[in-house]
Amino acid sequence: MIIAVTGMPGSGKSTVSRALSQELSAPLFVMGDLVRDEVVRRGLPLTAENIEQVATELRSRHGRGAVGILLLGRLKGIKADYIVVDGLRSPEEVEALRSLAPTCVIAVHAAPLIRLRRYLSRSREGEKGLDTFWLRERKNLEYGIGDVIATADFVIVNEGGIGELMTSVKRVVEVIRSGEWKGRCGGSAEAH
Repeated sequence: MIIAVTGMPGSGKSTVSRALSQELSAPLFVMGDLVRDEVVRRGLPLTAENIEQVATELRSRHGRGAVGILLLGRLKGIKADYIVVDGLRSPEEVEALRSLAPTCVIAVHAAPLIRLRRYLSRSREGEKGLDTFWLRERKNLEYGIGDVIATADFVIVNEGGIGELMTSVKRVVEVIRSGEWKGRCGGSAEAH
């Protein structure tokens, strides 16, 4: 089963993805790493502008599911009960994953001001400043992330502390491990 995590920049999706990976002893794949790898492969500096330019180019050349299709090559042959994917941005990426295995989508939500504060406090390569935050917001929405969030199977609200977030993650893990997910994944959201 693939557990795909989505959310706007600064929502906490990477923290949730790492926690899910740890709780489920599952390999973790980060969609953004595929794009960053392509930026480096092209010999470009790892800046927010170059990352977004390459991501946009991949999607305009190969469709909105381009990064998901790239990921399929890495996922084929993985022998694991669960695989966690961090950073889905389009319905086409969800469909690409669902073509490989049953897929459960988890959206991580936080209010814009909370996300902005988090974004400005982290030090991820290629991400600096307010302009970069708004560029990423706009690009994510253009890619279709709003549709992915709206149709997620689970929604985790991440506006409190790390303890609250981990409690929500553990609740979702319980549903997934119990097999209850079979009736929930594929388009019916549940909030945690």
